[in-house]
Amino acid sequence: MNKKLDITGIVQGVGFRPFVYQLADRFHLNGSICNTASGVKIELEGQEHAIDAFTDALYEELPPLARIDAFSSENAPYVGHTTFQILQSETENQKSTLVSPDIAICKHCLQEMHDPTNRRYAYPFINCTDCGPRYSIIETLPYDRPNTSMHVFRMCKSCRKEYTDPLNRRFHAQPISCPDCGPTLRLLDNSDKVLEEGNDTIKTTAEAIKKGAIVAVKGLGGFHLICDATSTHAVEKLRRRKQRPLKPFAVMFPDIENIKASAEVSPREAELITSKEKPIVIVPQREESSISSLVAPGIDRIGVFLPYTPLHHLLLRELNVPLVATSANLSDEPIIRDSVELLEKLGPVIDLVLDHDRDIRNANDDSVVQMAGDEKITLRMSRGYAPKSIKLPLKSKKKILAVGANQKNSMALVFDDTLVMTPYIGDLNSLEAFEYFERTLRSFKRFYDFEPDVIVYDKHPEYMTTKWVNESQKENPELQAIEVQHHYAHLLAAMGEHQIDGKVLGFAFDGTGYGDDGNIWGGEVMIADQQNYERIVSLASFRLLGGEKAIKEPRRTALSLLFETYTLDEIVTLKIPLLQQFSDEEILMLHKVWEKGINAPLCSSMGRLFDAVASFADIVHLSSFEGESGLRMEQYVDENITDIFEFEIKSGTINLQSMVRSMVKMNDKQQMVSTFFNTITEIIFHIARKHPALPLVFSGGVFQNKVLVEKISSRCKVENRTFYFQNETAINDGGIAFGQAWYALHDYSTQNA
Repeated sequence: MNKKLDITGIVQGVGFRPFVYQLADRFHLNGSICNTASGVKIELEGQEHAIDAFTDALYEELPPLARIDAFSSENAPYVGHTTFQILQSETENQKSTLVSPDIAICKHCLQEMHDPTNRRYAYPFINCTDCGPRYSIIETLPYDRPNTSMHVFRMCKSCRKEYTDPLNRRFHAQPISCPDCGPTLRLLDNSDKVLEEGNDTIKTTAEAIKKGAIVAVKGLGGFHLICDATSTHAVEKLRRRKQRPLKPFAVMFPDIENIKASAEVSPREAELITSKEKPIVIVPQREESSISSLVAPGIDRIGVFLPYTPLHHLLLRELNVPLVATSANLSDEPIIRDSVELLEKLGPVIDLVLDHDRDIRNANDDSVVQMAGDEKITLRMSRGYAPKSIKLPLKSKKKILAVGANQKNSMALVFDDTLVMTPYIGDLNSLEAFEYFERTLRSFKRFYDFEPDVIVYDKHPEYMTTKWVNESQKENPELQAIEVQHHYAHLLAAMGEHQIDGKVLGFAFDGTGYGDDGNIWGGEVMIADQQNYERIVSLASFRLLGGEKAIKEPRRTALSLLFETYTLDEIVTLKIPLLQQFSDEEILMLHKVWEKGINAPLCSSMGRLFDAVASFADIVHLSSFEGESGLRMEQYVDENITDIFEFEIKSGTINLQSMVRSMVKMNDKQQMVSTFFNTITEIIFHIARKHPALPLVFSGGVFQNKVLVEKISSRCKVENRTFYFQNETAINDGGIAFGQAWYALHDYSTQNA
């Protein structure tokens, strides 16, 4: 019999065709397989029972990076094939096969790289169909070598033989190369002078790092700034040069045993650290760690990860010490992907550049995750995890583009029954960052021949994305645009990830988001489904003194809450550390600002409330990085303290005045912070008990807080409540695009049912 199969999913560049070839050989089947723009086509001829066995094995033995999303088959006339062949890729107008993420070097390539008898011994660009660069090198689909940045490297005879052998692990591994035909390392100084070329540059680089040098090293999706993490002198120098006084650095360790010597690692955390994606995982740091205290000053946690490129492995083998490895970029700008831009922008920061001539087509930062109890919380979804494709329960007749938020931006594309999320782009606060946004969009349009029929965006009128959508509509009046409220989009993202159908009780807690009333929201409780929401409870509004300045100065938010609670005469009699942060004149001036509402917008933000508590507790008055207040407050939580602050919820408003009065009377940081966390948890369940039939959904940047997530999830289990956090997509603003796309998908589906 003859049977034709159509398969879509992640089936290109992941060893799928040689896998199918080997299955056909095993079951004595003839025919062919070829890549198409939507997946692969397979034609099989042979005994019916053999074709059935082939189909079973196709699912049961799938290669590690492959994923089947859709499978269809039909009988066809018998042709009489005498062999099974792998054919050239087809080209079609519509591209819908899925671009796969960059994956860390696999164990087989590692073994070869460390084998002195192997022709790729110590080769810094070794890869195969199970690992290596994908998204970062691709220009367009289909994923064939001419469509990648490897097209400039002509394969030698040995590589060509492997590339064309269906029984070889490197069959059609598009980045295949070896020392005779692949990319070359070069070492530059910070004036762009080439100091050395070839593999010896690794040893020279290692020697410089041992002496305290700051080196920019080219990875898969951009450069890292690297130095010896055990050297306080080197770390202090990096902080001084990069003007990054307190924000924690991530640390790359030689192996998991080294990580366990410096950090407490649970089995689930170890699983994440050693996974094929190799994300940065935030774990508790041991007191006896060899890591410099300047890596994460004043914080008991550390972001750890393992080397994921051959070059990283070779460098760490020379050094055998943990390395600070932080993204090479300027503040508010994206990760840098070429040495020319690197030296232009970060020349004074670095001593050396370890570069190579395989171009990065698509920049891609490191992914960041953490475990909070049993919940995996994704803080940044990027290398290894993204582009992320999600099979949808509905099929869209229109192409939908969701452009996300202004902070931690990512985008989402919907076509047919597939949603694709771009990797993390970042904060769109600079022209360079927005150019990166537009460049990423161009790439994804090119990948999928994608031109949106519908664009979904945030309601905030000052977001760069909102302005961009307005301009796009002027250029194309046929383009439909839909705005989605920020916190509703947060909840929709969680609902979309878990494919929840029906109403939920949603808690959207974050820093800032534009509300329906024109004020800043951020402490919102909603009853929501895929199409509608009702804001049933929120924090009482308070003023942000100085607008955006208050975001970087928690003391201003705390002072605003004092103004909401006390008279000015009462405030000047208080003896608390917060008031020592201001002169008498500043307090008077800011009180007038508060009274008149001049550059002091109203907000109901839970993130800003965290800031205020950190200032009341004399922990953080001036913030040097986003989320610092919550992170530092976690250090003071005592689980033995079970007190809660008195609170009142009246007419859908959580009154904060009694909480503020209680905090003002407290001197003990642990008591204040622990009671605050207990109170927020109690408020959540006070509201939840009024809606016993609804599942609970949590989303927004505040739920990056490990302590809060652990308290909520434990309480949900005790009270037998169904609950959902986002796990595989970013719980902060990086997930907003997913929620926007989820809304538009259902909005369109409802209108066209």
